[in-house]
Amino acid sequence: MLSLFHLLTLITLPLISSATESAWNGHVLPGSTNPSSFTPYYIPPGAKSYDSASPLVHFSGKWTDSYASRYVGHTLRSTTSKGSSIIFTFTGTGIEWFGNVDSRHGIADVYIDGKLVDHVDSYSPTAHYQQRIFWEFSLPRAKHTIKIIHSGKRSPESKGNIIDIDAFVVTLGTSPHQSVPLNQSAPVQNAATDFNAAAAAPAIALSGSHWTLSQQGTTGVHAMQLAIISSSHALIMDKVEHNPLTIDGHPAWGALYNLNTHDVTPLHVKSNSFCAGGTFLSNGTLINVGGNPVVEDRTSSADFGDVDGMQSVRILEPCDSGDAGGCDIYENQARIRLASPRWYNTVLRIADGSAMILGGSRKGGWMNNATTNNPTLEYFPPKNIHGRNGLPIESPFLVDTLSSNLFPIAFSLPDGRIFIAANNDAMIYDWRANSEQRLPALPNGVRVTYPMSGTALLLPLDPATGYIPEVLICGGSTLDDKTPSWEISSQAPASPQCARMLLSQDAIGAGWHVEQMPNPRIMPDAVLLPTGDVVIVNGGASGIAGYGNVKNQIGASNAANPVLTSVLYRPNAPAGSRFDGASMPSSPIPRLYHSVATLTPNGDVMIAGSNPNLDRSEVEYGTEYRVEWLRPPYMDAERPALDNVPELLGFGQTIEVGVHLPASVQPSDVKVSLMDLGYVTHAVHANSRLVYLQVSVSDDKQKLTITGPPSGDVYPPGPGWLYVVAGGVPSVGRKIIVGDGHGPPVDQGAIDNLLKNTDPDQDKKDKQDKQDDGSE
Repeated sequence: MLSLFHLLTLITLPLISSATESAWNGHVLPGSTNPSSFTPYYIPPGAKSYDSASPLVHFSGKWTDSYASRYVGHTLRSTTSKGSSIIFTFTGTGIEWFGNVDSRHGIADVYIDGKLVDHVDSYSPTAHYQQRIFWEFSLPRAKHTIKIIHSGKRSPESKGNIIDIDAFVVTLGTSPHQSVPLNQSAPVQNAATDFNAAAAAPAIALSGSHWTLSQQGTTGVHAMQLAIISSSHALIMDKVEHNPLTIDGHPAWGALYNLNTHDVTPLHVKSNSFCAGGTFLSNGTLINVGGNPVVEDRTSSADFGDVDGMQSVRILEPCDSGDAGGCDIYENQARIRLASPRWYNTVLRIADGSAMILGGSRKGGWMNNATTNNPTLEYFPPKNIHGRNGLPIESPFLVDTLSSNLFPIAFSLPDGRIFIAANNDAMIYDWRANSEQRLPALPNGVRVTYPMSGTALLLPLDPATGYIPEVLICGGSTLDDKTPSWEISSQAPASPQCARMLLSQDAIGAGWHVEQMPNPRIMPDAVLLPTGDVVIVNGGASGIAGYGNVKNQIGASNAANPVLTSVLYRPNAPAGSRFDGASMPSSPIPRLYHSVATLTPNGDVMIAGSNPNLDRSEVEYGTEYRVEWLRPPYMDAERPALDNVPELLGFGQTIEVGVHLPASVQPSDVKVSLMDLGYVTHAVHANSRLVYLQVSVSDDKQKLTITGPPSGDVYPPGPGWLYVVAGGVPSVGRKIIVGDGHGPPVDQGAIDNLLKNTDPDQDKKDKQDKQDDGSE
């Protein structure tokens, strides 16, 4: 076995050219094909810009006017005079200040409505124009005043103390979801690197009978993709767009979110990760796979400097430090790439610790079709299997399930095979034998994969039942996937259906068992709790996934009527009494397309995202950066705790760990849940998993003897989280690597063959093709 580091050093570099084809058949904004220098300055829909020369911006003290084409409106005002200030009064819910950063800039004090909210350092070792210096997006809709004062201070690295004003952008906040008063103070931020969102969003709790929902933190980049990487951090990935978080003079589209401090640190992502998938490998390395092409060498709005992402493999090595220091994304498509372009693909860790990459589209678009479909699977690292030697393997199932088959639902089963659902169909795939076992179609014509997106989970696997797997699929739509977009409405009802199937041979014959959620949902997120219960959040009651396609759009959203109340689902309760929405809190934040949710190590549920828009937008159902935390009642109970948890848990290995149990808990009420928290995007919770481990409690109730899962079939080797559940109350999760900690198998011959027979830009676009079919 080789680690990913050794894999990177061994991969060779042979390249050959291949025929190119047009890749993008989606939205392109007017003027987006004109060469331009990218800057963070951007006026989203629902916002208004005010130049530094505006008579509404009042200057006091000594200011100097400058004129150049590189400034917004060709004008700039700057000062080096301590105490010089500006006052700008505006009506709205957000304010952004744009200016320059370089090695001669200093520190300003920022006041909102008379309150000091930030000390902004506009120093940067390199010069960048039209940078977002400060922002606050969570003001109540009202009249506000921003005051900026030259502090006379500078960082030790700075050679000067210049402060300048190029422009302000005001978020008008005319949509309902922007009008919720949050009473939040502004973030402390650094224009070039990161910001501290802890001060940005004090918790605002909305209580149900026992559950609470609080709002705290902002993500900095829109949370399209979400994965917990350590006890302290989550990875957030987005598409290339005008996010407020900045890196190297342009908006970031990847970041690490600190679960404890709510700080957000940008990542150096080279390629466009729009609608990518991801998984951890057996050694704990995370890969982020596939994405979006570069539109006319630019991304829809401007030159972001991104690289075509459709064959990208972005690598994040294990990162467990509390401050995530030194953690970043590695990319090099000349050495590491997919064999074929993939947009809206699903990535699954399988029994040998490698990744299976399923389906997707070879081009941009909205509804998949025969000309865009990529009805194949491949592996990372590449495998010499079924005669393909690192190249894609055809899947008849992914041909038969057109058109609504993007982001297929997939889970690795405890016999090593793979459950896959797409459109209205399902199968079990034996990847070792390359054979498909078709399953009964989903009941009542409900489609469950993009853009008819439902959500799904593999229910807990229990040694007491022989690890017999059971799948739960909820939500989706009964819309006909052959219906043209102009005949589909955002008001078309979503499906309330949940369908369960036990995947033993006898039970498969009995088919799917149907239940009804309290509300219909398109694009919901189902999150497994350590107790074995399921929380369903997010989504809309009508419409379809995506944006800019259907009639009766809300803003640009294809879906409407957001479902704001969470639902608890108890899989082991009697049929007919499994759903509980009455005790659950409701949110003021619509979470529609591009929303995410995940269990955290602490045991609560992190909810983020929602952006049914081509770029950042402030109109109704605009881009959402606020984070919510759904707290189960067990968070306030006396909780057990684990001590001395080892780094590795081998298959079938018995380990002894320390435990602190509440005095009232009996040994028979103790369980240990081994969980994969999954990689979440587009309602797909790939790799999400709970395996109950065999456990015994010492007589003094201070030690647990735990036996690891029997094989990589039951729990694919890689990272997991141990929760001890005592009397229905789980501990904080402790990270552990299941297996031997080695990387997945590496076949150098398969790698060489992939590189020899593929090109990193197979989806390179035809410059003459500027067709817009309403993608997304």
